Amino acid sequence: MVKRGHLNVPVVGVAKAGWNLDQLKARARDSVEKHGGLDAAAFEKLSSLLRYVDGDYKDSATFQSIRRELGSVQRPAHYLAIPPVLFGLVVEQLAKSGCAHAARVIIEKPFGRDPRFGARS
Repeated sequence: MVKRGHLNVPVVGVAKAGWNLDQLKARARDSVEKHGGLDAAAFEKLSSLLRYVDGDYKDSATFQSIRRELGSVQRPAHYLAIPPVLFGLVVEQLAKSGCAHAARVIIEKPFGRDPRFGARS
């Protein structure tokens, strides 16, 4: 998307990993190098768009931080790569924080059973 000029908004990573923005950028670079091939100019642009929020999905302050990082973005897309048990909570928190107005929520989970978790995943 960056190469084609279709990505000009913040890309906000959210986790409770104790990371900082530089660590997220390093992880992104490593992933692009391993799985897609690195275009240095495109990655530089992508890197300038990356933001990071370290927080807990149960904490409304996390979602206020996301709202701040989104800045003036009008129709954000929220890509949820989280356990299904958290979908409802996260969507509620997005709504309460103002992050869900005119937004899309994309869920990255197959629905079914995952034996690693002993329940629906």
